Amino acid sequence: MGLSAVRSGRVCDEVMTQLEGLIESGEWPVGSKIPAEPELVAALGVGRNTVREAVRALEHAGLLEPRRGDGTYVRATSGLRAAILRRARRSGALDVLAVRASLERDAAAAAAVHRTDADIVAIRNAVAARRASRDGGDRSAFVRADLAFHRAVIAATANPVLIDLYAGLTEALERTVAQIDELDDDPAAFPGHEELAVAIIEGDPVSARAAADSYLDAARSLVEGSR
Repeated sequence: MGLSAVRSGRVCDEVMTQLEGLIESGEWPVGSKIPAEPELVAALGVGRNTVREAVRALEHAGLLEPRRGDGTYVRATSGLRAAILRRARRSGALDVLAVRASLERDAAAAAAVHRTDADIVAIRNAVAARRASRDGGDRSAFVRADLAFHRAVIAATANPVLIDLYAGLTEALERTVAQIDELDDDPAAFPGHEELAVAIIEGDPVSARAAADSYLDAARSLVEGSR
């Protein structure tokens, strides 16, 4: 996509539109550092103040994050994700689990109905990676693999609103998954994930929902038992 010179008129709005387009398209992925101000000025053909105003507006919207002495990074791909991210940062594990339960039960069933051949491959790979990291004993790798598995399930729903909602919870999900893993004495016995993968692959929404109930109930019990 790239950047192009901005025409006269509502210059700042046009700059914001171009920057948002690069973020939403994934050309500037979440976690990446955006070009420095001089590069943006040169590419867009506008003044420094215009670029600063546009970047500042996207920072306030939660899409960009300034890091002192380092630059500006992409924080979220939409204002919706950014708003959810801000709120989820202040939420406890049980609150996050309650939201997950609301989203993931229906998502499990929807994934079983709407999954494509590509989704099946992604879910098979994700659940295998989750199993391997669990058996390897690397907790950080396991947390990443667990989140990747759940994202693959959400992606299989083909619901862009749900995908955006779930993406906004990523930071809170990572925190709570790590907390639950610390509480679990036997991760190999934690129920539901393998069953969920099988149910989605076989196109069985009832079993998929039951599998989601299984791991969500187990997670809630662990958190409640630690209080």
